[in-house]
Amino acid sequence: MTREYRHEPFMDFSVPANKEAYEAGLKVINSKLGQEFPLVIGSEKITTDEKIVSINPANKEEVIGSVSKATQDHAEQAMQAALTAFESWKKWDPEHRANILFRAAAIIRRRKYEFSAMLTKEAGKPWKEADADTAEAIDFLEYYARQAIKLKAGQPVVSRDGEINKFNYIPLGVGIVISPFNFPFAIMAGTAAAAFVSGNTVLLKPANSTPVIAAMFVQVMEEAGLPAGVLNYVPGSGAEIGDYLVDHPKTRFVSFTGSREVGCRIYERAAKVHPGQIWLKRVIAEMGGKDTVVVDRDADLELAASSIVYSAFGFSGQKCSAGSRAVIHQDVYDEVLEKAVALTKTLTVGSPEEVSTYMGPVIDQASYNKIMKYIEIGKEEGRLMTGGEGDDSKGYFIQPTIFADVDEKARLMQEEIFGPVVAICKARDFDHMMEIANNTEYGLTGALLSNNREHIERAREEFHVGNFYINRGCTGAIVGYQPFGGFNMSGTDSKAGGPDYLILHMQAKTTSETL
Repeated sequence: MTREYRHEPFMDFSVPANKEAYEAGLKVINSKLGQEFPLVIGSEKITTDEKIVSINPANKEEVIGSVSKATQDHAEQAMQAALTAFESWKKWDPEHRANILFRAAAIIRRRKYEFSAMLTKEAGKPWKEADADTAEAIDFLEYYARQAIKLKAGQPVVSRDGEINKFNYIPLGVGIVISPFNFPFAIMAGTAAAAFVSGNTVLLKPANSTPVIAAMFVQVMEEAGLPAGVLNYVPGSGAEIGDYLVDHPKTRFVSFTGSREVGCRIYERAAKVHPGQIWLKRVIAEMGGKDTVVVDRDADLELAASSIVYSAFGFSGQKCSAGSRAVIHQDVYDEVLEKAVALTKTLTVGSPEEVSTYMGPVIDQASYNKIMKYIEIGKEEGRLMTGGEGDDSKGYFIQPTIFADVDEKARLMQEEIFGPVVAICKARDFDHMMEIANNTEYGLTGALLSNNREHIERAREEFHVGNFYINRGCTGAIVGYQPFGGFNMSGTDSKAGGPDYLILHMQAKTTSETL
């Protein structure tokens, strides 16, 4: 077996060689713009007349590429291909399936800057964010490969005299993987790989704003030796093929990452048993958050300010883990607010192709319009401290925005904005902080900045989130180090990058032989 799991290191772009390599990656991607990618169904590459066109969100006149758009007929064809492939794939030794993931990770590592550059172009990710996304994709492949090997023997159970008992995991069947735009490489690759390394076959429907990076991943998996039909690439309309596949009687599970609204709709649809369906579908869902950075009165105030700012504005706030609200003790409120505003004003907003850019665009016109509406709401609900402006003339750019003095029940404090907007609220004492921290319908991530041990231990128990961070920001979970997934309306608490994640894609079988 290969080396033990260590997460893929992040690149330091102050090192000239790394900077030059990234620039070379951008040059490669810029030379390939406008390519067309087919559907991949079984062993067939299918080109359709209707396309999904991928646009550069930083420069909406620039076409990144286009992908063929699947119809219901293609979805059905892909389902049949996946069902056929499952019959042989489920019998593969888990170690042999894992070896394909190791090979894919090696291919991506060799072409790391190219994939990161595509994320910069297609998703508008600045260099550091794109690099972290690619590193996480590699991490998921490496980690899930190792987990598959660990689970190969099942779990130990006790046998009495005269019997042999075994407890093993077997695959579920065909899964539908619906991936998001915000981590269009890491989450897309991670959710798909977890499903197929567990012995299932997959229909992959990526986000329509970032389908090209997904097409590149499908090519990598083919190069790594994944058999035809195990991973089928079917981008298309959620209304046309998404619903069709969620409802399909042969769909065994749905793995979804996206909004609360769509996640709840999928969960509801998947619960219905259709004619010809002989199982209850499993749903693995990660659905967003309204995440809080809590600042105690005796916190390191510089660290508090930077934790608020970088949690709020990394990748323009387009993370389900983004710290889109901060709760600050009244004794240090003014000082932390002042520091956070000053730090925010130093952030550079512009083309993500420049190494110096901290924040690029938001993903598309619909996101831009939604976020700008929330900024107008914020002007009614709070005090605008910085930002509040947008410009969609060339790309979808919004300035990092802070609203202060926002009521704990205000819309800005309760609703997921998914953009570079943070609402800041004052708390009377630690009880009040915990009350506000838990007052949303979500429960994904949260952070506490404090040097009070009693408060830290209380928050460890009381702060009801899937990922709780102490004296750091609330974004940036690393595969295998901080398994990621949330409570309440943040999803099914499926801990991606954790030791029990693959089990969600399998079912346990007990065999007992009397001797």
